[in-house]
Amino acid sequence: MTAKTDQTQAKPGRTIISVDAMGGDKGPSAVIAGCAQSAQINPDISFILHGPRAELEELVARRASLEGRCSFRDAADVVTMEDKPSQVVRHGKGTSMWSAIESVREGEAAVAVSCGNTGALMALSMIRLKRLPGVNRPAIAVLYPSSNPQRFNVMLDVGADVRADADDLLRFALMGMSYARNGLDLPRPRVGLLNVGTEEHKGRTELKEAFDLIRDQADPAGFEFVGFVEGGDISGDACDVIVTDGFTGNVAIKTGEGTASLIGNALREAFKYSFLSRAASLLAHPSLQRLKRRIDPRRVNGGVFLGLNGTVVKSHGSADPTGVSAAIKLAAQLSDIQFTDKLAARVAAIPAEEAAE
Repeated sequence: MTAKTDQTQAKPGRTIISVDAMGGDKGPSAVIAGCAQSAQINPDISFILHGPRAELEELVARRASLEGRCSFRDAADVVTMEDKPSQVVRHGKGTSMWSAIESVREGEAAVAVSCGNTGALMALSMIRLKRLPGVNRPAIAVLYPSSNPQRFNVMLDVGADVRADADDLLRFALMGMSYARNGLDLPRPRVGLLNVGTEEHKGRTELKEAFDLIRDQADPAGFEFVGFVEGGDISGDACDVIVTDGFTGNVAIKTGEGTASLIGNALREAFKYSFLSRAASLLAHPSLQRLKRRIDPRRVNGGVFLGLNGTVVKSHGSADPTGVSAAIKLAAQLSDIQFTDKLAARVAAIPAEEAAE
């Protein structure tokens, strides 16, 4: 059983972030270091940390920026990456992940952040926080580096569920549009539906049905539907929101991460080739650093669970302190704009007869 101990040491007006300190491949030290980085940057956030209290207190004590900014919820058990979501739902009440979500459910914290098992986190979030009315399948939305002026596209779903029918894709479009409007400050986001081609006759049946549904909602909901888009448009400027099913979306983002890593390694090898190339690398260093910051997945780390009665941010499992800090920053921003309330209003705006269908 998760023990409630002290109350969060938060000054009035501070945003309280619930953090699963035991999720992730690098352990609690990386998570606490990420919290410390966030605390240095943002004085208006505090944390509820979930995990073995003695271990977490020792790690927090080493970070001056966290002094007076943390409280603890003692949770002895940990959800591993190998645990099945169904097992966690049945037997995970004593885990740090369950405890982190429970703090949001009870209103103690505004947002939960975890680096842990994605399937288990989604399952627990759906069970404990429940879905918004009108949402059949929640989605995970990420910010994908792009050539747009805002430098990112919103992409969803990227792994909450491998399936999605036409109605799910419509709701993904509405949720993604709301995320782009409120998170990226785009008054009229452009929405594209990912397909194997841009022609209207291409693609699976559910994509063709979703095309009509999304097109019909564009004007009432206040977004522009650009139609079908292709894989090359994910990082392009054809649209601001990419809508797809979780299987396709997850493959796409993992491919992007792998490609970025391949390019980085190839550049390092190329600059080591000779004395002249090493000298050239010194001259190119400032430009290479700007490129690295632009495409570094750690700096846009954090997938948002959309469609729930509460906000949950999923950090990459292998996130280092920089990645954890980025996920916390995203969580704080979503809390500041009261994103969940705005998203609920957007989904509820679908006509009742359409929702019944």
